[in-house]
Amino acid sequence: MRAARLIKMVLLLQARASMTAAELADELDVSERTITRDAQALSEAGVPVYADRGRAGGYRLVGGYRTRLTGLARSEAEALFLSGVPGALREMGLEDAASAARLKVSAALMPSLSDASHAAAQRFHLDAPGWFTAPKTPGLLPAVADAVWDDRRVIARYRRGDSDVERELEPYGLVLKAGVWYLCARVADRDLPVYRVYRIDRFTAVEESKERFVRDEEFDLPAFWNERAEAFARSILRAEVVVRLSADGARRLPYAVDPAAAREALEVVDEPDDDGWVTVTLPVESEEVAHSQLAGLGPDVEVLAPESLRARFTDDALRLATLYRRP
Repeated sequence: MRAARLIKMVLLLQARASMTAAELADELDVSERTITRDAQALSEAGVPVYADRGRAGGYRLVGGYRTRLTGLARSEAEALFLSGVPGALREMGLEDAASAARLKVSAALMPSLSDASHAAAQRFHLDAPGWFTAPKTPGLLPAVADAVWDDRRVIARYRRGDSDVERELEPYGLVLKAGVWYLCARVADRDLPVYRVYRIDRFTAVEESKERFVRDEEFDLPAFWNERAEAFARSILRAEVVVRLSADGARRLPYAVDPAAAREALEVVDEPDDDGWVTVTLPVESEEVAHSQLAGLGPDVEVLAPESLRARFTDDALRLATLYRRP
């Protein structure tokens, strides 16, 4: 642990002209007294660390010293490609590897490019979770991430309904969708390859196997996820409703219900009626969900079928008319 910190300290001083003890302590998450001891240890080991005394003092490397410890380890190189998603790196347990990789890259850059990392961080930041949600990191995510990176099989137990199910899985990839972590995995005990998606927050236990699996190099994680996500979105649309929409209601429909379903429904509508309204048949998840979603369109939608849903909106209209009745 200390050796890694000493290397990071050298790389920091190599990337910058000078740093105070407070700045180094903040970067390395230690006390200023520890920085003093580390600087002395580096000096005794032959690294020319010089301490400038006084209010404006700090630590610097003497004589243009440059370490050759800038080669990236595999884990650091892989983490570097994810350095634009710091939250995800932290949750997967890769924050230290990414930090070391960034320092090594910074140390290898020409002085004129030494601020490139800071400049990029000030111009791009990814915040994956949706609004008004408090994302929770699954406790077993680091263990799953280790197995993904190392191509090791896992024995996973997960909640399915009211019971736990155990599966031997070959973990192919992780997906972070709107603050929720998913594992894309191949079921290991099947003769034919079967790939499935699991929510990691539903795992109750993960035991990493000593056995590695041979990854199918033709497996395309982004393409697989897009296909499964689209299939899932369609699979939950098990009911249909018929509605009339004003021009404004038609424009707002994709923002109220499933966007793909709304666009497909609007593509096959007949010409507007005499009032300028169009009638569409819309796939929905359920009558309950449709009631909640379509209510957002207010007076720009009229439900024609099913009759039970129309009755709900009729009741809503009567209650609103009573609530907002003018004196």
